[in-house]
Amino acid sequence: MSLRSVLLDVNGQQRQLHLDVRTTLLDALREHAGLTGTKKGCDQGQCGACTVHLDGQRVLSCLTLAVQADGRRVTTIEGLQTSDGLLHAVQTAFIERDAFQCGYCTPGQIMSAVACIREGHTATDADIREYMSGNLCRCGAYPHIVAAVRDATRRLQAGGTP
Repeated sequence: MSLRSVLLDVNGQQRQLHLDVRTTLLDALREHAGLTGTKKGCDQGQCGACTVHLDGQRVLSCLTLAVQADGRRVTTIEGLQTSDGLLHAVQTAFIERDAFQCGYCTPGQIMSAVACIREGHTATDADIREYMSGNLCRCGAYPHIVAAVRDATRRLQAGGTP
């Protein structure tokens, strides 16, 4: 086993972790940093439950090695709230639209939705569905998720809280 020191900027906090070089970013976050909001679903990059942002880009943390994130900015679901502790507009929209049922996929869905809005893929419901297609929901909350993304987009475009 080969260990390496990895410095991650996770949700604005520097974290120095000593990890096996084969450790995924998902396992580093959950098992070593104690951030369990990011979920382990398929562990094969097919469900999207493990979605986080790496330097502002959405990535599947189960397919990303922690050493690849060394020195980079990682944002998890725990890091979305505003500096004064308010929910992000996407989180609020998910609650208002009841865009979850069991909730297991919700952190990954929200992280993808934030990226979807930031990258400008919200012109139509079809655009939203296409962008969000990498995030699976076994409960079938897809119409509510699309509605939540639409609502959050409008709120953010109107100058609402991120």
